[in-house]
Amino acid sequence: MTMTAIETTAAISEQDALRADIFALLASLLRRAPDAALLDWLATLEPEEEDNPMSRAWSALALSASHSQPPQIGDEYQQLFIGIGRGELMPFGCWYLTGSLMEKPLATLRQDLASLGYERQPDIKEPEDHIAAQCEVMSMMISSGFSARQQMQFWKRHLSPWALRFFRDLQNADNALFYSTVALLGTAFYEQEENHYLRLAPTAPAESTLQF
Repeated sequence: MTMTAIETTAAISEQDALRADIFALLASLLRRAPDAALLDWLATLEPEEEDNPMSRAWSALALSASHSQPPQIGDEYQQLFIGIGRGELMPFGCWYLTGSLMEKPLATLRQDLASLGYERQPDIKEPEDHIAAQCEVMSMMISSGFSARQQMQFWKRHLSPWALRFFRDLQNADNALFYSTVALLGTAFYEQEENHYLRLAPTAPAESTLQF
């Protein structure tokens, strides 16, 4: 885990528990390349036999995991996100929103994370606008029982403006093989969040501080 929180896990619905788990899985896959145990688990996934974007994404991810090995995916992750100097993609909100790192959106995010009671762990060097960190925050908010309104406030301010663009770029990246299926899941899940789970929750004004 890259973020720490004051809140403790709350009693939540089965649907919200699943949402939290998916956010946590995306955070894990986007923070570092999966190990053999996680790949083996992903390969066993059997989604419901429904023809919808989420089921197709789970099936693609399971199939890709069953044909992948940790060293191969480690190299892929290195090329995509680290590289020599930089990777093919920059998984940071500031980069997508401003074209640079460490800009105003990061300062706003840090202010809102403090309001939530979250902070970056001392041993983590990457800034909080990394896509993995923001997935992790969403997972913790859901697990901690934050309301749909509070989740939507964070979502609209810090993920909705750029995350879907990131996942679509990842799906089409030259070096993405296994990670193209991670991107497929991320796209389907984020569209589901945007259009269904969080659609009816009221949002905060764009320039205000989050209220909790």
